[in-house]
Amino acid sequence: MSAPSRLRLVLRDLGAAAAFGSMAVSGQFPMWTVAVFCVALVFALLGWRVFARRPTLTSVLLLGLAGLLGLSAYTGQLDPVVAACAFAGLLSAHRLLSEPSARTDGQVQLASLLMVAGGAALSGELVFVVFLLAFCVCASLSMGLAVVEAAVPEGEPLPVRSVLRPLSVGLLFAVCGAVAFFLLFPRLNWNMAARRAAPGLGATTGLSDTVRLGGAGTLKSNPRVVLRAHITPDPALEQLGAYWVARTYDTFDGQEWTSVVGLKRLRNRVTLRPGGESSLHQRIELLPAYGAQTLVALETPTRLGNAVVHSAAGSRRTSLVELGGGEVRFVDSGLAYSYEATSMPPEEDSSTKLTEAEHGQLLALPDRLDPRVAELARQVIGGEKEPLAAAQKLSAWLQREYTYTLELGGDVEDPLADFLFVRKAGHCEHFATALTVMLRTQGFSARLASGFFGGERSGEDYILRAGDAHAWTHVLVPGRGFITVDATPPSNRASQSMAALQFLTGLYEALEARWRSSVVDFSLKDQMDVAQRLIRPPSSPSHSTARLPPMRVWGLALLAGLLTYATWRILSARLSAPRPHSATQLVDTVERLLREAGVRSREGETLEELTARLAREQHSLAEPLTPVTRRYLEARFGQRPLESGEAERLLTPLRRSLDARRTS
Repeated sequence: MSAPSRLRLVLRDLGAAAAFGSMAVSGQFPMWTVAVFCVALVFALLGWRVFARRPTLTSVLLLGLAGLLGLSAYTGQLDPVVAACAFAGLLSAHRLLSEPSARTDGQVQLASLLMVAGGAALSGELVFVVFLLAFCVCASLSMGLAVVEAAVPEGEPLPVRSVLRPLSVGLLFAVCGAVAFFLLFPRLNWNMAARRAAPGLGATTGLSDTVRLGGAGTLKSNPRVVLRAHITPDPALEQLGAYWVARTYDTFDGQEWTSVVGLKRLRNRVTLRPGGESSLHQRIELLPAYGAQTLVALETPTRLGNAVVHSAAGSRRTSLVELGGGEVRFVDSGLAYSYEATSMPPEEDSSTKLTEAEHGQLLALPDRLDPRVAELARQVIGGEKEPLAAAQKLSAWLQREYTYTLELGGDVEDPLADFLFVRKAGHCEHFATALTVMLRTQGFSARLASGFFGGERSGEDYILRAGDAHAWTHVLVPGRGFITVDATPPSNRASQSMAALQFLTGLYEALEARWRSSVVDFSLKDQMDVAQRLIRPPSSPSHSTARLPPMRVWGLALLAGLLTYATWRILSARLSAPRPHSATQLVDTVERLLREAGVRSREGETLEELTARLAREQHSLAEPLTPVTRRYLEARFGQRPLESGEAERLLTPLRRSLDARRTS
């Protein structure tokens, strides 16, 4: 059997790293476990097997860490599934630093398989696929090279270049077999067991109990997807351009908007107003990046319910609570949420019923409102008495006379006056506040609404990004209810993120949607549909609803494949470059030392012939050179390879003799 090759060990270690990464992307691991594994991986890749000499002591240490994880799970500080996955990672790290052997390799591969299964249970999201593929490639090639090593005589070099091609072909067939097994083997929906991923980079929407003016609108440049909705009937639009309301505000103190919070009883379904004939039904999923507990729905929501909270421990139903400002919240907190909503067009909302106090609040003004605001509103409206017409006049004037910008400084004493009379530039909250307050100064009831604007088509669903967060105005029109009027320039209402960044996130979302529908949500019913299509294909292409990805997706996929192949070829060439036999390295070193000392061999003279000649001549170098020559012959032809550090020990007496010869 050949000694373990560096390439095989590197592939084994990288496979274990990919398996650990498939779990770590869930964001639920303790940081110390991630740090321990990363340090162990670096040591392993450098070839420092520091646990090889003390297996018992390090095993006791591993048991201690396992006890710490078990205690954290018992006290409720750590989820039991996360604790089990973390222990699999620590076990793999321990084996990476142990003496390489067939037994150690099997333990590393088994721990890696457990980690991959843990990654599927903890998230199963699209990023998991990258680590899964990396594990499959590295682990399969490593195990294939191990089989080849077992057949190579000890001391002989491993024919890496000649075996990588058939190993790669075998790996391709194995992947195809796995896909066929996935499609044909009866199965349940993976999503029934998979847990939701953690927010990763953190929540991004910034939805809060208040809307405070001032500061830069950095949120508008964030392309992360926070909401996914399936709408019935399907609007069949690439860009929906709709308002998605989260809550409204009726009280402005000159700096920030709030609303009177009136807590109502907990319910599984909340009815805000009667529905209409043209209602739109929505199945909504709030993704981890959303980071709030407020429900969002198309304007104007009539009913919300069937709420499910997704946490690290799984999914469960949760109740809803209605607060002031038309806000509805989930009672339980979690990483993500899903629910159903029904909405009707705002122009059909004629059922608004407000108390006298609520009517009064819609006309309330800050105590220290700049008098120029009311005068400016009076000049723009010009005596208009109809609320909607007055709001539209003010909105058109604000869009025409003021500039949209996200670059604003810090807080000022009167942000509304600063926007209207000094900077004359601001983002959506400034435009919405100006319109709402100016309407109130002229006796028109209005309130500020916040949520999202937009809706980008992704497969059969619509998605909203963090940058789609928006604020606008609701003006109360007698007999019609609240009507939306938006003073923000139309081109600045949706996300303001960079086009390239938005394209990349859009591509990622498209791939994730395909991953969800084709893998995560792939169930027994989908298997039956696939089988039926294979047996009885559709008679006409028009009956097929499947759409292939655009050409740019195929181009990027091809480019990624070429880059991956080029990287693999470079790494393979470097790691699998033929290295000289250890005995050959020894004799090369001896010949170099002798040459530097002026002792030259005759033409065609081998090392053993040179040593014999020096012994006959009673040369001073014959004595230190004899054991080196004898050991070289044993290592090269006697099937007794050199041990680690043995060559240096053999050369030390020869170097001393050569140094003494130079100084004499």
